[in-house]
Amino acid sequence: MNTPTVILPLSQIQDYLSEIDPIPIVERGFVALSSKKAVIPPVGELLFEKPKGETHIKYGYIKQQQYYIVKIASGFYENSKIGLKSSQGVMLVFSQKTGELLAVLLDEGYLTDIRTAIASMIALKHLAPKNIAHIGIIGTGIQAQLQLKYLQQVSDCKSIIVWGRNKEKAKVFKARLDNSNFSISISNSIDELAERANVIITTTPATEPLLKVHHIKKGTHITAIGSDTSEKIELSPEILKKANLIVSDSIEQSKTRGEIFRARQQNCLDKSKLIELGSLIQNPTLGRKNDQQITIADLTGVAVQDIMIATAVFDAFKNKNNEH
Repeated sequence: MNTPTVILPLSQIQDYLSEIDPIPIVERGFVALSSKKAVIPPVGELLFEKPKGETHIKYGYIKQQQYYIVKIASGFYENSKIGLKSSQGVMLVFSQKTGELLAVLLDEGYLTDIRTAIASMIALKHLAPKNIAHIGIIGTGIQAQLQLKYLQQVSDCKSIIVWGRNKEKAKVFKARLDNSNFSISISNSIDELAERANVIITTTPATEPLLKVHHIKKGTHITAIGSDTSEKIELSPEILKKANLIVSDSIEQSKTRGEIFRARQQNCLDKSKLIELGSLIQNPTLGRKNDQQITIADLTGVAVQDIMIATAVFDAFKNKNNEH
């Protein structure tokens, strides 16, 4: 007899997620990937022109776990004009033993947004300089906002500098998030932000580099999370050439997308500087050697993140319902 499929709406997913610490959970996913314990096929991708948007299909499983996951997530950047958020999506949880569809997580792209922010925090935890003067955030959208949701779990720095193309959106960002936990200032230029911040997080869908090599001073750590297709780019490839250490969430995936892909195209990638995030988590001695080094994390978003966060939410649902 087939097991009934559980359908969880966003409100329930958020309730279960509030009971979970996602940072160590997603870290385990990256370790599984770098340990060759994850089966992750190439990303399925649909790119749209009118209106501008994209849909990513990411899927796979981790050996000796219970489930395999298929995630469909989209970003349609003109949605705000019609009162919708840009991120949408669903995650499907199947049994590895029988192929049964066990759960449909109607997360509306929320879990993708969360696991993306969590990967950024993991990179920061392992690569940031010891003394962070200011954290610069480039972009003012959902992902920029979520950085602040989890930042305090990995850093004591309370000084945030924000830059966005749209000054009004930057003001709304500051008004929404400026509270006793953070001191947020709006930068007039990327030059100003890069001069002050020694940790920079880029969160935009830019298709032309925003950060240039002359912006980057010694000791800076950059986490680039916006460039998840072959078309997008936030960092000049020359920055990767200048960096002392480059960390990829998936070296295999970086062959077709992200900052590393674009640097490779421009002959700006020294492969000896490149390591995978899961390897760094397992062996922290591979990371930053001193506060003068320039480090970069290029995060294109990998299915192991979706596998781990969907599994955690579904397990939380099962544990809660077994109590009754």
